[in-house]
Amino acid sequence: MIDLRSDTVTRPTTLMREAMYRAEVGDDVIDVDPTLDALQCRTAEILGKEAAIFMPSGTMTNQIALRVHCKPGDEFLCDSDCHIYNYEQGAFAQLSGLVAKTIQGKQGVLTLEDLSGSIRPLNEHMVHTRLLCMENTHNRGSGKVQPQAEVVRACHWAHDSGLQTHLDGARLFNASVATGLSVKELSEPFDSVSVCFSKGLGAPLGSCLAGTKEFVAKARRARKLFGGGMRQVGVVASAAMYALDHHVERLTLDHAHAKRLARTVGEFDFLKVMGGEPETNILIFHIGPTWGTAHEFAVELEKNGVKTMAFSPISIRMVTHLDVSSDQIDQACEAIRRVATRAKSA
Repeated sequence: MIDLRSDTVTRPTTLMREAMYRAEVGDDVIDVDPTLDALQCRTAEILGKEAAIFMPSGTMTNQIALRVHCKPGDEFLCDSDCHIYNYEQGAFAQLSGLVAKTIQGKQGVLTLEDLSGSIRPLNEHMVHTRLLCMENTHNRGSGKVQPQAEVVRACHWAHDSGLQTHLDGARLFNASVATGLSVKELSEPFDSVSVCFSKGLGAPLGSCLAGTKEFVAKARRARKLFGGGMRQVGVVASAAMYALDHHVERLTLDHAHAKRLARTVGEFDFLKVMGGEPETNILIFHIGPTWGTAHEFAVELEKNGVKTMAFSPISIRMVTHLDVSSDQIDQACEAIRRVATRAKSA
């Protein structure tokens, strides 16, 4: 079975498992785990920030960033399709007492024109707008890379307006490989950045949150509150270190695979790729009503050996990753053709 539901389904490679086995460990709550400390320092350097802290998931890094930047009753700005708003159970409200003001972007991209006028006036009737959040690449935007010029404009506007800025960079390494810009350049406009090791980089778990030393100290305290303090975590930190060494540049192959899938989808008039050719490793395409529903299309693909995700009643998401070979992409393309052709002739 070819699994294209997400890049989170990747499994540690044999060499990554060997690195995990050899990892030097300690107690990161009461002392320090040397392997984790090395990962945190390296991540901070890569992102161009003073410090970084490791957490089990990107949801935790995002939610702790919101909590540190804001106070209960504050508001943050975000795209209406972003992960923080749609896929984290409204944790910002449940855990930190925050309010989200969503703004509709174009395929996940928020421009300065979209943001203009979104900050609340300072008076006793309204919440305080404190933070701007962005996502790069954008999951629901079919892996869209945020145009860096627009990011810089938006973040300058936010800072000039007294706001802090946070980047959900779960797939930031994909954005870097796709654009040729370093992750440091992509991170520079933001006060805090979250990056994930368990998606395209293929580690079994974990994300890092980076910012100033003061910010990270507050984040460490919040991590303990949220139950994210860990002991001999160097075992998984070593997997992330291995991924940084060996799995970044190969993301170009995942991007090429997504483009091949998109070209196959484009062979059929009743299938439409979101935004044209994929920029990174996520492909979302819409199913025309003459065929049926996305769920039905996904079921037929699975019968042909390809697992996908029905992302909405009319759309399918496919995500390429290091566990899918070029030969398997060929097989997936043939599966798409069989399902689509059978539907057209039915």
